[in-house]
Amino acid sequence: MQPIERNRILYSFLTLVVILLGLASRHYFGEFPFVRTYVGDGLWALMVFFGFSLVFNRWSVRSVAIAALLFSFGIELSQLYHTPWIDRLRSTRLGGLVLGFSFLWSDLLSYSIGIAVGVLLEIRLISIRLKTK
Repeated sequence: MQPIERNRILYSFLTLVVILLGLASRHYFGEFPFVRTYVGDGLWALMVFFGFSLVFNRWSVRSVAIAALLFSFGIELSQLYHTPWIDRLRSTRLGGLVLGFSFLWSDLLSYSIGIAVGVLLEIRLISIRLKTK
């Protein structure tokens, strides 16, 4: 698929909506193990995908997806690293939301699914946008 120029307002909105959905999933549905374990991580990766789409708005869908996947996997792998300074950072609310706490293989699957959802949504948005031109 060829590079496109994404609408920055739309991707800002999508990123914000996914952030709010992720926070709401933890707040309102956090007592459900499936939601706590998988949905939040998938939404986190979807937010990364939309955020990368916003920042790198001329990259191809494939490039954004690969970058978002590498970033998400990198954050997860960083959870294997524990020193006092990074654990203090993780103990803050924002640090915990961004960096997480402990490595889980299931998170890698959740990230992959979240980014795949982003790719499918973007392809759908692109096809709708191209049909209206």
